[in-house]
This record gives sequence, structure tokens and C-alpha cells, in this order.
Amino acid sequence: MLALHVADGSTQRPEVATVSVMTRLRPVLRRYGPDPAQFGELWLPSVWSAATVVIVHGGFWRARYDLSLGRPLAADLTRRGYAVWNLEYRRVGAAGGWPATFEDIAAGIDLLAELPVATAHVAAIGHSAGGHLAAWAAGRAGLPPGTPGARPLVAVTAVISQAGVLALADCAREGVGGTAALDLMGGRPQDLPQRYRLADPMTAVPVEAAVLCLHSRADDAVPFAYSERYVAAAVRAGGRARLHETDGDHFTLIDPRSADWRVAADALPGLLGLPDGHLGAGGGEASEDLIPGGRERTDSE
Repeated sequence: MLALHVADGSTQRPEVATVSVMTRLRPVLRRYGPDPAQFGELWLPSVWSAATVVIVHGGFWRARYDLSLGRPLAADLTRRGYAVWNLEYRRVGAAGGWPATFEDIAAGIDLLAELPVATAHVAAIGHSAGGHLAAWAAGRAGLPPGTPGARPLVAVTAVISQAGVLALADCAREGVGGTAALDLMGGRPQDLPQRYRLADPMTAVPVEAAVLCLHSRADDAVPFAYSERYVAAAVRAGGRARLHETDGDHFTLIDPRSADWRVAADALPGLLGLPDGHLGAGGGEASEDLIPGGRERTDSE
């Protein structure tokens, strides 16, 4: 029988662990591979949710950053009524990079098909490098057979990119994050053009998912221009992408006390196409409008 591993290290049968998490709002660990980094933390609300949110943490794909960055957001979203899958993956410096990091994101999301969550409405929220991976995951259906991430079992239907590295080849050429993109991909775009085509969200537009890019001009880690370029390319290709300019910095986006995070949380129901009241008494409200703070931009500006 499959077992669920609670964050304190204990093991329970799926039905017992699920009740435990729903009662105490504690995450349950589930593994999707043998590597120590191939796992996720499953957070379940007190009532069944029609939507699941995958959190992909950032850190320029480097091993010294982990899914603890996503826990405050997971707790907040669970309180709002969402099922949340806080996903860990192999990173550079610990068996990650191309193709392992991409294979893990794909396998981790596909594991949702075996978990007690809804898979018809799945949003991926990613910060910084996690924004790149979330947007990449939304384009998996367009990948050629046999390539990392192709033939998804679970579709990402909405994406929120928080200061995402959405122009991967540009990141490599411009040295954003030092050698982060080069280390992830194993070389330069001019030397590995096919690899970058498969990994760069810019080359995957348009995707079926609705994409909201949140970014501040005050961001000193990832250029605001990367979100601008992605949204412009997606809109030209017929995609549903928009850019909301936030007022904080790179890290206010992942602070659940901030106005920047509330923009993301309040936008989720509309992005997922969910009706009012879908999350029950403790859930959020569906709205196409973003809260005050920052402003929304389109390709025409």
C-alpha cells in the first residue's frame, strides 16, 4: 500500500494521513522519485477544494535554496481553501540542471494525478527561477515526444509568475544571477540552441494556460524587462498573458503579509475560471480585478 510521510517523519496510510492533514493543516510529504530532493509537501484545507496550487520556489535553480521559501505561501493558500503542493526538485549543485530539474518539475506535477486533490483546475505559482519553471510547465503539451517533460499527465491551467526568469536565453547571455542559467543548462545558448528552445518559456508561447506576471521595476535580482518580453511575445502569439506592475521588490512577492502577495492570491480564482463560492466558507472570492497597489499593463502600453 502507498504510504504518506508526514513532515515529522512518521508514516501513515493515505486515508489516515489525509484526515490528519485536513484536521491539523500540517503538510504531508510525498515522494515522486528516489533522490532526496524528489518530493513535495501536500497541504490540504479542511474541506474539499476544486482547485490545486503548485508552488515552485526560486533561488536561481541553486541547491542552497529550497522549498521552505514556499511554506508561508502554502499555509496562506490552504487557509484560503486551496489544496497546495509545495514542490521540491533537484537543483544545480545537487544532481540538478538540464535535464534533471525539468524532469522533476514534470514528474512532481504529474504525481498530482495520484494524490487526493482536484486536477481539472491546477495553478502553478513560481517565484524568480520558479517562475521560469512554472511557465515552462504550462507549455509541456507542446514539447516534442521523448523530450524532458513531454506528454503531461496533469495540465497546468493557470500560471502566476512572480518576478520570473521568463527569458532564459537572455538570462544566460546577460549574466543575470551570474552563471545561474549557464549552470542550469550546461552551456551557452549559441552552443546549445535546441536545449534552450526546449527550456525557455519565450519559445513556448502561446500556452493554453492563463498567465499573470507580477513584477516590480524596483526588482534588483531579475529584470522587469523579462516579464515585459514574455507577455509581449505571448500576446502577439495569441496567448492569454498579462503583466501587473507591483510596488514592492523581489521578495515582497513571497511575503504573505504584503500587498504584492495579495495581488497573486486575489487573482487566482479568476485565472482558474472558478465561480464564486467554489472554496466554501473559508475560501477566497473569484474576481477578475486586481486589488489596488501596482497597475496592470498590456502589450499596447
